[in-house]
Amino acid sequence: MASPQGSRAPLEFGGPLGAAALMLLLPATMFHLLLVVRSGPARLLGPPPYLPGLQVLWSPRMLLLWLTWLGLQAALYLLPARKVAEGQELKDKSRLLYPINGNPIYDFFLGRELNPRVWSFDFKYFCELRPGLIGWVLINLAMLMQEAELRGSPSLAMWLVNGFQLLYVGDALWHEEAVLTTMDITHDGFGFMLAFGDLAWVPFTYSLQAQFLLHHPQPLGLPVASVICLINAVGYYIFRGANSQKNTFRKNPSDPRVADLETIPTATGRQLLVSGWWGMVRHPNYLGDLIMALAWSLPCGVSHLLPYFYLLYFTALLVHREARDEQQCLQKYGLAWHEYCRRVPYRILPYIY
Repeated sequence: MASPQGSRAPLEFGGPLGAAALMLLLPATMFHLLLVVRSGPARLLGPPPYLPGLQVLWSPRMLLLWLTWLGLQAALYLLPARKVAEGQELKDKSRLLYPINGNPIYDFFLGRELNPRVWSFDFKYFCELRPGLIGWVLINLAMLMQEAELRGSPSLAMWLVNGFQLLYVGDALWHEEAVLTTMDITHDGFGFMLAFGDLAWVPFTYSLQAQFLLHHPQPLGLPVASVICLINAVGYYIFRGANSQKNTFRKNPSDPRVADLETIPTATGRQLLVSGWWGMVRHPNYLGDLIMALAWSLPCGVSHLLPYFYLLYFTALLVHREARDEQQCLQKYGLAWHEYCRRVPYRILPYIY
């Protein structure tokens, strides 16, 4: 029998030291972005023009509003008239990724509990989509309405950012069941990383383009706007096509839409798609995501780096996530994964990476 020490998976995110650094860096980065986006220079890499006092950061009324928002989302989540979907089966051996004698900082960051629940209320699944994503859309809408009050009507750039990101969030909520197969649900525990990311980082940093446009209006003509719309449409087409193909295959490999796709058998009984979208690169959905991220930033012009923070951050995030996924797939599928990598050599960007 293998010893518990030998069965532990390697620590991710730099282990306890990296987790501690991220728990300090992520909130600081979020506050920095929210301060500089409202300033005149709007420098991404420069210091914020001012630091607000504690009285600005604390408001009982805002706390009550935030708790009411979470309570409303929780009530909607618990409505009986909703679709109930089964996630991927989690075998007992997957629990080996969470060692018994863990580090408190690392465990707090990643989460010791994979799926913390109170009765039928799944905290991680609830936070994954609802408060953060819907809050992101509402912040964008508030920026649009405030711009209309200040300038008489929303700008074309503001309309594009709101429309693109509303499409993205709407797609995520419409295909809600697909989140059950993501790394966040099947692998990561519910700790600081997901809780802070879902409830604070997503709504306040993903809305950065709309916040920037409110404080730094950008002229945008119809020809350039049309090109940006085309870029977003291409990204969404790749993103949705790849995800739909994967989800359809997982549900029913005999479905006529995916039955003709070439696959590689694995020792686990699963099949690896090696044609269609998943024969182009190993993560075509990431490619679509990045193209859309570019389209969300372009309406903000090219005079400031700040609106492109999301694109830069998301590129780093997806490259890191792809490396984590690569390691997991290698452990899970072994030789079959080596064969898949030989057949599909590029990870995200064809002929480049």
